[in-house]
Parts: sequence; structure tokens; C-alpha cells
Amino acid sequence: MQLFKALLSQLLACATALGIRVTFPPSISVWQAVAIQGCLAALFSRSFRQPIWWLPIHLLFVPAVLLGLTWQVPAGLYLLVLLLLTLLFWGTVKGDVPLFLSSPAVSDALIEIANSEGAQSFADIGAGVGTVVVPLGKARPDISIVALERAPLPWLLAAWRCRDLANVRVGLSSFWDEDLRQFDVVFAFLSPLVMAKIGEKIRREMRPGSLFVSSSFPIPNSEPESVLELNDRRKTRLYCYRIGRV
Repeated sequence: MQLFKALLSQLLACATALGIRVTFPPSISVWQAVAIQGCLAALFSRSFRQPIWWLPIHLLFVPAVLLGLTWQVPAGLYLLVLLLLTLLFWGTVKGDVPLFLSSPAVSDALIEIANSEGAQSFADIGAGVGTVVVPLGKARPDISIVALERAPLPWLLAAWRCRDLANVRVGLSSFWDEDLRQFDVVFAFLSPLVMAKIGEKIRREMRPGSLFVSSSFPIPNSEPESVLELNDRRKTRLYCYRIGRV
């Protein structure tokens, strides 16, 4: 759905910018028309309620293409960039969840949470390149850890980083397909778009007394047991939900 909205935003912006260029040919240069197109695409994107991180993509897409044509970039390079972006952001394409990387402060906080919970099982449902599970797996080799990542390139990097951690399993799969009842602690750094649905999933599947921790994005209409404010660059907040009280 997000790709359809993005394509529609670009097409509407191109049509409008082209109309302006044709109507006022002496006063509107090509680069001015391109700038207008980018701004319009971003505005259309917001009107379609796309996440805010789509804005720079809409602003820069056509200028980047025009620069590539001006510099006579080899056609194969476009295919390579498209392939790399697809492998990197496959979760966004399929499930509206972009790639977010957790800070070391988040990893440290989760190690403390796992210790205080006496957790024997832990899941990161959207593990990215393993920024959480690698430090946790090293600090707590006694905990069984599952790291789930849908995008092929981050999954490959996470699997390589966890190659010597026998207690960490890195799965190339969607967290929507994983049964969460087996875990004492589940961690997520996902997207505001899916938090309501995540709330339904953890209420349905996680055991009473287990803990769900969400980085940055709270579950709508649910009161967390606690909120940890971290001293990292993002000033990250960890929303901790006790199952049975969510």
C-alpha cells in the first residue's frame, strides 16, 4: 500500500510540475520544475498519510534521476542500487516497517531488563543487523535468543555477526508468523503504524507475567508498567508492558 501511495504521489507531482512548466515556459527552468515536483510529491505523500520518513525520498527521487542522466551514470548502476535498497528495506516494502537501528544504550538497558526479569528466553522481533541480540547474546550466553528479520541484507549481516553465538537463532521471517508465547521478554523497535496490531498480538500470544518492551513507540490506549528514558542521541524511551496488564 505504501508503494502505491508513493507512486501515486510521484505521478501526481510530475503531472502538476509538467503542467506548470508548459504553462510558464519562459520563467520556469528544468531544475525549478524538478524542485517543484519534489515538494509537491512530498505534500501529496503527507496528504496520503505516509510516514514522515518518506518525505526525503519524495524530495530527492526525481533530482537524483536527473543528476544520473546528466552525469551519464551506467544503467547497470541503477539496477544495483535498486537491488541493494530492496534487500535492505524489504520489510518496508512488505510490511510498512522500516529499518531502525538501536543504540548501545538500548542494548545495555535490555541486558539489565533480562537480568532483572530472570529471563531464560528473549526475542527481538525486527532484529535489523543484530544491534540488540549480539551484545545480549554475549552478556547472557545462558539465555535462548531468537532474532527475527524480514529484510534479506540485514538478516545476512545479523546472521554473520551471530555466527559464534550458540544461544542466538537468527530467522529470515516475519514476526507476524512467530508464536510469542514461548518468550519471557520480547523486544521491538518497529513503527507507529503497526503498534496497535502488535498490542493485539502480544495480548493474544504472550504468557501472563511476561514482558514486552517497545523502543520509541508506545502501544495505543495501553498503559506501560514503566517507561525507561535513555541518555542516547535519540533520547530513546523504552515502553515496558507487563502481559496481563496491557
